[in-house]
Amino acid sequence: MHEMSLCESLLGVIEESARREGFTKIRCIRLEVGRFAGVEQPAMRFGFEVVARGTVAEGAKLEFVDVPGRAWCFDCGQTVTLENRLDPCPNCGGVRLQPSGGADIKLKDMEVI
Repeated sequence: MHEMSLCESLLGVIEESARREGFTKIRCIRLEVGRFAGVEQPAMRFGFEVVARGTVAEGAKLEFVDVPGRAWCFDCGQTVTLENRLDPCPNCGGVRLQPSGGADIKLKDMEVI
């Protein structure tokens, strides 16, 4: 379950921000999660709840902002939005696609006290 290691990394970023910015509690954390990132949101929520115990993030709500998958089509030369990594190009039906977005996980923002 790679979600647990993602949660541990996220908590490290949060704790460093808390030290630097001087906040003591987090109410909400919003993550931008790309469609191709392979993140199971229920597993991520559970993992975050576990690693956040006893930290500034304990009890914080974890929200996800969906980022669509994008790819460049070699056949029609267009950048397109895809639901699934292996989908054909929605413009021309081509299958020679180079993913160009939607594989990232980014900390969008946090509501802090």
